[in-house]
Amino acid sequence: MEEKTPVAETGEKETVSKNFIEQEIEKDLAEGVYDHVQTRFPPEPNGYLHIGHAKSILLNYGLAKKYGGKFNLRFDDTNPTKEKVEFVESIKADVQWLGADYEDRLFFASDYFEQMYECAVLLIKKGKAFVCDLTADQIREYRGDFKTPGKESPYRNRSVEENLRLFEEMREGKYQDGEKVLRAKIDMASPNINMRDPVIYRVAHMSHHNTGDKWCIYPMYDFAHPIEDAIEHITHSICTLEFEDHRPLYDWVVRECEFENPPRQIEFAKLYLTNVVTGKRYIKKLVEDGIVDGWDDPRLVSIAALRRRGYTPESIRMFVDLVGVAKANSSVDYALLEYCIREDLKLKRARMMAVLDPVKLVIDNYPEDQMEEVEVPNNLENPDLGTRMVPFGRELYIEREDFMEVPPKKYFRMFPGNEVRLMGAYFVTCTGCEKDENGNVTVVHCTYDPETKGGSSADGRKVKGTIHWVAAKTAVKAECRLYENIVDEEKGKLNEDGTLNLNPNSLTVLSECYVEPELGKAQAYDSYQFMRNGYFCADCKDSRPDHLVFNRIVSLKSSFKLKKD
Repeated sequence: MEEKTPVAETGEKETVSKNFIEQEIEKDLAEGVYDHVQTRFPPEPNGYLHIGHAKSILLNYGLAKKYGGKFNLRFDDTNPTKEKVEFVESIKADVQWLGADYEDRLFFASDYFEQMYECAVLLIKKGKAFVCDLTADQIREYRGDFKTPGKESPYRNRSVEENLRLFEEMREGKYQDGEKVLRAKIDMASPNINMRDPVIYRVAHMSHHNTGDKWCIYPMYDFAHPIEDAIEHITHSICTLEFEDHRPLYDWVVRECEFENPPRQIEFAKLYLTNVVTGKRYIKKLVEDGIVDGWDDPRLVSIAALRRRGYTPESIRMFVDLVGVAKANSSVDYALLEYCIREDLKLKRARMMAVLDPVKLVIDNYPEDQMEEVEVPNNLENPDLGTRMVPFGRELYIEREDFMEVPPKKYFRMFPGNEVRLMGAYFVTCTGCEKDENGNVTVVHCTYDPETKGGSSADGRKVKGTIHWVAAKTAVKAECRLYENIVDEEKGKLNEDGTLNLNPNSLTVLSECYVEPELGKAQAYDSYQFMRNGYFCADCKDSRPDHLVFNRIVSLKSSFKLKKD
């Protein structure tokens, strides 16, 4: 699959790994098939892009960049029934966010409708296309199957003149939807069903998002796509494996339409993630049923959803690199994606104090009206991020789980009589707690040792437990959203009836959280590590200065281990 090529210049044993697509491109360049490399990402604007599309975007862009070529973004907008400007804009934003720079090369298939029409006319004149009156069901019936050759349409042998007239009348709007189609004339006995006189134009009286009502006939994807590539001088049309059987038709179209130095199609394996929802039909239903709050709900793996949740372009690129390029389909564990975001953020982001399930801690021997600041490192693993000053006072919030009245063995946090470190501040000794009428702890009490400021003692005594905290007087209230997989992983993705098997606990909203004052300045997409709670990102839609909302990107730890060669 991969070739290891020695780097001769250095004389060292360094190797450069090439995937099979790079090997093919280098062969084409060496043999003079092409003198440049030009790739494209060609989405249909009928929904939001997902993580699988990210692989295609980054692969195509990366190939162009590696070989000093150019990369186009082109919308395959040949089906006005499903396409929207909203989807066009979301795709542009996704591609730009991932860092795939198409410069000024933004194109639409609909820009080429006139040239596609001319190509169809050329095929008719060459006796390679005909207007057919069969219905869609009849065409399907005549096509045959893998065991049975197809049967020729009774309209297959119309004269060139009649076909030209009928095709022009189709364009003029004289026929209803489905009344006539234009078909390529290839081979009804071909073992490849895609070559059995495929439909290349159909009548569709619909407004188009880009061309309005100019056209009432639209080209089919398998006809339009190779023409678009050829017009844009694409050299290598990189697509996923399901188009492998369509390659003979792709080659037939560019050859019969007489394009010089036509592009070459190469297929690679799709990216499948375990237990995630990527199908547009499923996502559309989740949106319509109000189960998610849009195509960018952070429980989805659309690129917009990953961005909103707090994933970075760097983490997506790392993920795509680790997955690699293969010829055989396989599934990738979602945990690998989570591994990549942890790896990307762990040295880049400040470790902030946020209490998600608060209980009040009162330091009984601390002066009531006193407030001070303690210095806290922003990231212990990366001293370059410096330190910050955090307010400290008599009353704090700590995590409820950091206190137990009757602790189990090896519990080193707060319980009566135990001494712990308040991160960056002082040693404190728990003296007891207050409870409400239901037995729930409402306040924890402790005393502090003034000689331990900074979290260490002059006498060298050690404490085993360190807990984070937020000063009650300066705490900022926030909402934190904890996301889990929207699919029930234990039961599998689909029920027997084909519906999604949803996880009822995919979203937990904690509305009574307290965070340190610095987090009150968080802007959309700002991300942090909340000590001991995970990585969090300020929500781009709902967070505002008077109502902070943080999405948990990922927990701090996972059982996932990256296999190393």
